[in-house]
Amino acid sequence: MADVFFTSDHHFGDRSILDVESRPFPGVPEMNEVMVARWNETVTPEDRVYHLGDFSVLDQEETRRVVSRLNGYKILILGNHDREHGRTRSWWLDAGFQEAHETGLIYQNFFLLTHEPLYMNKHMPFVNVHGHIHGQKYADKQHFNVCVEHWNYRPVSFGEMRRILAGEIK
Repeated sequence: MADVFFTSDHHFGDRSILDVESRPFPGVPEMNEVMVARWNETVTPEDRVYHLGDFSVLDQEETRRVVSRLNGYKILILGNHDREHGRTRSWWLDAGFQEAHETGLIYQNFFLLTHEPLYMNKHMPFVNVHGHIHGQKYADKQHFNVCVEHWNYRPVSFGEMRRILAGEIK
């Protein structure tokens, strides 16, 4: 049975992210290869992956090569870096994503999928699944950060996310 995964902020090809986020890789090629390997160790070809933005700074041909190597049906919600240099929804579809969205999505009528975290007051009955803030994390149950830095550079499954939110696992 297919599973659903969430992830964000891979920044494939981005040299500066190594320093900015203190990523544990000697260089960009090693970072890219480890992230592809960990994605494919986690996700099967039948699974669905929501990437919540900032996927790649590579040109379209190189980005297409990376996307084609990754397992699963891939859905991108554009992040701030995904829009740079005139990159549009159609650019990302041409790069190999099966779906690309300019704005966030609602998943199962309860989870708000966005790149940047949204303001959520304590009375809102939703969970904001987001990226963008990398190593930072909100201490409330209404935000769930899926940036690769929190998940050992792999996507996190919907089931695991729900168990964490329910307090069943830490």
